[in-house]
Amino acid sequence: MASVFLFHVVGDLTVGKPEMVELCETETMEAAIKAIGESMECGIPVWKKKSHVGMVENDEMRQQRFVGILNSLDIVAFFAKSECLEDHDKALKTLVSDVVVPNNSLLRQVDPATRLIDALEMMKHGVKRLLVRKSVVWKGMSKRFSVIYSGKWLKNMDTSGSSNSLAANRPSSSSATSTRDKFCCLSREDVIRFLIGCLGALAPIPLSSISSLGAINTNYQFVEASSAAIEATHKLPEDPSAVAVVEHTLEDQYKIIGEISASKLWKCDYLAAAWALANLSAGQFVMGVEDNASSRSLPDISINQNAGNNNVANGGGSTKLKKFSSRSIGFSPASASLGVSRSMYRGRSAPLTCKVTSSLAAVMAQMLSHRATHVWVTEDESDDILVGVVGYADIMAAVTKQPAPITPAPGRSTEGNEIHN
Repeated sequence: MASVFLFHVVGDLTVGKPEMVELCETETMEAAIKAIGESMECGIPVWKKKSHVGMVENDEMRQQRFVGILNSLDIVAFFAKSECLEDHDKALKTLVSDVVVPNNSLLRQVDPATRLIDALEMMKHGVKRLLVRKSVVWKGMSKRFSVIYSGKWLKNMDTSGSSNSLAANRPSSSSATSTRDKFCCLSREDVIRFLIGCLGALAPIPLSSISSLGAINTNYQFVEASSAAIEATHKLPEDPSAVAVVEHTLEDQYKIIGEISASKLWKCDYLAAAWALANLSAGQFVMGVEDNASSRSLPDISINQNAGNNNVANGGGSTKLKKFSSRSIGFSPASASLGVSRSMYRGRSAPLTCKVTSSLAAVMAQMLSHRATHVWVTEDESDDILVGVVGYADIMAAVTKQPAPITPAPGRSTEGNEIHN
C-alpha cells in the first residue's frame, strides 16, 4: 500500500477549508436553493436543530442530528411534482425535512488525526462527507507527526527533537475550547483532489487503465431518450446521483446522448428545469429545445438567487410565457435543434465520457476539471456506446487495491537461473 495513505491524516486536507454552516431541516426549499448555490458541492448536509441554543454536544449527539444530504436533483424532482408546478410559492416554502431523504450513514465525524487510509475505507463504503473539527494546531501538519492510529498519538519515529514538536502540534485545552463548535466538511472530491497531487506515490496505479483496475461500474441506471424525462426520478441511484439518457441501437446496445444528474443541474434554474422534467422527453430534456425549434412554452418562473423584487423566490413572479430553452435551465448548447446530428451537439448537457482504456489519472483529472461526481465509460471503438460509469467510490477502491502477486511463469524456477537439460 502506498505510504501516502499511512503517513497523511485527515487534518492535512482541512487546511483552507471554510467553516461549515449548517442547513437545518426546518429551513425552506428557497433557503436550500440559496445554500446549494453558495456551496462548493452540488449537495449539502441537512441537520436537525439543536435542542438548546449554545448547548455543548458530544460526537454522538452531533452525529444523531445529521439527517441526510440534499442535492440539486432532489430539488428539481420535488418541484416537478404536479402540486408544486401548480403552486410555486407553496413549493418554495416547503420545509427541507419534507424533501431530503433521511440517511444518517452518509456523514461521519472523524478526528483530525484519523489516517487517510481509514478515511478512504469509510468513503469506499458509502460515506460522502467527513465532519472534521477545525483547529489551528493542525494547519501545515507534516507527515513526520502523523504516526497515529484511530486518533491516538503513538510514539514518534523521529526521536530527535520530537517531544517539543509533538507538544506544539498536539491540541491544547484552550484551543480545543475555542474551536469546540467549529467544523469543516470534507467531501470525496477533496480527497480525490489531494490524491491527484500524489500520483507519483501511487505509481503504477494512476497510469493503469480503468478496465484493468476493475474501476468500471456496470450497474448504472438509464432511461431511453423517447421516455418521459420524469421517469429518471423513479430510478435514482444513491451513488452517483445520475441517470444516463440513451438510445437503443440496432445492435442491441445503448448509445449515451446525455444525463440527468445532480452535478449537471447544480446552480440551474430549478423551477424551469422542473417544468422541463415534467413535460419533456428525456431526449428533449438533455439536448435542449431552442426557442426557434419548439412550440412549447412555460411561465417565466425563474428564481433570482441574488436579488430582485419581482421573482418567485421573493414572493413575486411574472406570468409572461416564454419558449423552453436549454439555456433556461443552465445549458448552453452550440446547436439544440433535434433535427441536427447528435455528434454536432456540444454543450453543458453533453455527458462527460471516457474510454475503457483511459487511465485512472486521466479520469480523475476529468472529474476534477469539470467538477463532476462521475464519468461515463464508452467502448474503445465507439464514442457513444455505453458500458458503465466511474464514480468517486470506484476510484477510491482502485487506488487502495492491493497489487496482484507476481506469479512465476510455468517451468521457471524461483530459486535461481539454473537450466536443466
